Amino acid sequence: AEATLVVSKAQPASTRAMLYVHGYNDYFFHDHLAGWANKEGFNFYALDMRKYGRSILPHQKPNMFRSVTEYFEELDKSIEMIRSNGNEQVALLGHSTGGLVSSVYLHHRKKGHVDALVLNSPYFENNAPYLANKLVLPVLSFIGKFKPDAYTGIKLKDGYTKSVSADYHGEWRFDLNLKPLKAFPLTFGWMRGLQAAQKQVHRGLDIKCPVLVLYSSKSVPPGAYNPHMHSADAVLNVKHIRKYAPNMGTDVKHKEIKDGMHDLALSKEPARSAYLKSVSAFLNDRL
Repeated sequence: AEATLVVSKAQPASTRAMLYVHGYNDYFFHDHLAGWANKEGFNFYALDMRKYGRSILPHQKPNMFRSVTEYFEELDKSIEMIRSNGNEQVALLGHSTGGLVSSVYLHHRKKGHVDALVLNSPYFENNAPYLANKLVLPVLSFIGKFKPDAYTGIKLKDGYTKSVSADYHGEWRFDLNLKPLKAFPLTFGWMRGLQAAQKQVHRGLDIKCPVLVLYSSKSVPPGAYNPHMHSADAVLNVKHIRKYAPNMGTDVKHKEIKDGMHDLALSKEPARSAYLKSVSAFLNDRL
């Protein structure tokens, strides 16, 4: 497996760093985020995890995992490289599934491993009706024990991706081969790995560093594109994020961003600036 670390250094030189971890059906294309971080005095690093984005190899099923622990290797190596580059303070910034991965990862790492965690719309629970979460998803997870590489047949909708893509209704340019409109198909093994990670969150984590959880002020149902997706989370239910945010550890803040999109960094103004200001205030207070 391969993973890719993208780097943008601050000028003048800094000893503070930020490591960005993307979501599902995603990779790092957020140049404006790197520029913002550099202006804030952070060396910016972004990880395209194994089987994602620039890291996809020809024989791999894109975006697939059986356990979020698979990503711990590249997270460890990335943080080791960042520290060895003279960065004394490191903040981890995880979006959506990357927020779930980052949370479980830091639960398993000792105090001082990183200095702060920022979660941008973390994927703490599936955006499905209560009974589906309690009855259907456990069945899919069970099948994943025996047929991990089989596809579920679940098809993700293209509305959210169209709301951010400049080729459709959004303002951002990215490679639709690496972040396709309807996403890569899901395996039963992926569902099992996702559920296992979410269960850890639901039971409660013990993250040793300060945590900031950010999410939109409202959600809209996933599906075909509609204009409301520009001012709400069209992927996750923000009530779930708000519910589980306190489970991260003993030093947790959480805040809603009015009219934010699922990826708060891709929101329309003024939500985008509100998100970035919240991150900046938190990190400058804690680092």
